[in-house]
Amino acid sequence: MAQDWTPESWRGLPILQVPEYGDSAKVEAVEAELRRQPPLVFAGEARRLKQQLANVADGKAFLLQGGDCAESFAEFSANNIRDTFRVILQMAVVLTFGAACPVVKVGRMAGQFAKPRSEPVEVQDGVELPSYRGDIINGIEFESGRREPDPERMLKAYHQASSTLNLLRAFAQGGFADLHEVHQWNLDFVADSPEGERYEALAERIGETLDFMEACGLTGDAVAQLRETEFYTSHEGLLLRYEEALTRQDSLTGGWYDCSAHLVWIGDRTRQPDGAHVEFFRGIENPIGIKCGPTLETDDLMTLIETLNPRNEPGRITLISRMGHENVEKYLPGLIRAVQREGFSVVWSSDPMHGNTIKASSGYKTRPFDRILSEVRQVFAVHNAEGSYAGGIHVEMTGQDVTECLGGAQAIDDDGLSQRYHTHCDPRLNAMQALELAFLIAEALKEQRAGQQRDVAAAS
Repeated sequence: MAQDWTPESWRGLPILQVPEYGDSAKVEAVEAELRRQPPLVFAGEARRLKQQLANVADGKAFLLQGGDCAESFAEFSANNIRDTFRVILQMAVVLTFGAACPVVKVGRMAGQFAKPRSEPVEVQDGVELPSYRGDIINGIEFESGRREPDPERMLKAYHQASSTLNLLRAFAQGGFADLHEVHQWNLDFVADSPEGERYEALAERIGETLDFMEACGLTGDAVAQLRETEFYTSHEGLLLRYEEALTRQDSLTGGWYDCSAHLVWIGDRTRQPDGAHVEFFRGIENPIGIKCGPTLETDDLMTLIETLNPRNEPGRITLISRMGHENVEKYLPGLIRAVQREGFSVVWSSDPMHGNTIKASSGYKTRPFDRILSEVRQVFAVHNAEGSYAGGIHVEMTGQDVTECLGGAQAIDDDGLSQRYHTHCDPRLNAMQALELAFLIAEALKEQRAGQQRDVAAAS
């Protein structure tokens, strides 16, 4: 365990992106109630994820991390959870079969309730109110009563996360993830699209492979991986009161785990080396993500990695670059070289969403799909040029038929954004766009892994 660390040692340090609650007694009562609740995830599960991420860091697997930009109390439903989980399964199948590579599946689910904001207040028609910071903090409605931070929302977020996790575990282990069901994963509105047809062709090939394996005696009864999958959860560890209240000491190892999720990450706005968020994260044993934007200096990144992973433990750190398509070649190579120079073991993942947000002429906040694809292509190219491994993708997406990101196979334009623009915060890829992205990544990953094999053969 980190020296001189306790779950509450972050308190009193400089902190950004947190709400100011009016009733301290009410806050303390909510925190006490959360401490009495069962953990949402278990230490052994987090250790298992860390082992799998170590394989990613070693170039032997790929990290697929996706889900909602900000989970909503109002839109919480079993169908929405199922559809997002289903699209992640589809993407994983495309990556696994297309690139012959194991895929570690991590959802932005069961805890992604808090959002950092560029401004602390929002002004509409001359009225100024606190910014919406996610359902765990306040309401999205532009009303004074709804925008005031309410600590009891932490309890509602906990119970919704618990229900979401129960359903995800049932889907992952109860037959829904059986590879024999790959045809059934194609959503109705995707099935008739070019990407849906491409997926169906892949499903046919998988079916033929499964038939062959069964003829050889390798059935789902004998091979658990054919009928179930491992699925983990993650979110930005922004609201430290909530994270601390769900931190538990593992009875087997004595280490402390943030039991709100298997993986938690530090955002681009809260990664100050001397700040409260880094202090909290350095003491927990979970796998940790760090968002790396264009303002991140190499010296600061080295300090963060040394602080958060002093033993250089493989699988502990995932670096999530979020540069924007125009900044990848300018900023990413220097970070990669610094990590290589120091010999740090990390997973390199790409978030092509957050750096490519624009305001459309129609007034909607959106993300052009061609810019998202461009960033992904450039990230793979930079890693290949630097002799590094592009080991993951981090996307905001949904299983719903939304129209929030411009372009893609559906050719969503400015006028089309208004048809089904449902996000509570940032624009998300819909299922068709997510599949299109998965096929692109599978091709890039296949080429990257072929290059690695050629390098190994040449070296031997």
